[in-house]
Amino acid sequence: MVEIPEEQQAEALRRLAKVSARRAEAQAELDLLTLQVRDAVVHAATVGAQRTRIREIAQIGPKTLYAWLGAAGVEVRAKRPATSRRRDATNEGEA
Repeated sequence: MVEIPEEQQAEALRRLAKVSARRAEAQAELDLLTLQVRDAVVHAATVGAQRTRIREIAQIGPKTLYAWLGAAGVEVRAKRPATSRRRDATNEGEA
């Protein structure tokens, strides 16, 4: 039996609808888990856990960590200004 293009298109759209629904469910679950991780990160920081260890376990970067902590009202020190490697190299040559 030969399928007509309309049947192929309908099947393709049914498949798309199915995987799109699964993706939406997975995204909703991911959003919920992210909120739970954020809450756990903030709690760990407020009870004094090392921030490097928190980042390792949560598998998040420093920008995310400090954004979450700042949004939760946890004290975050100001970022130190970057030092210039060129200036450091010049100073070493003068010593």
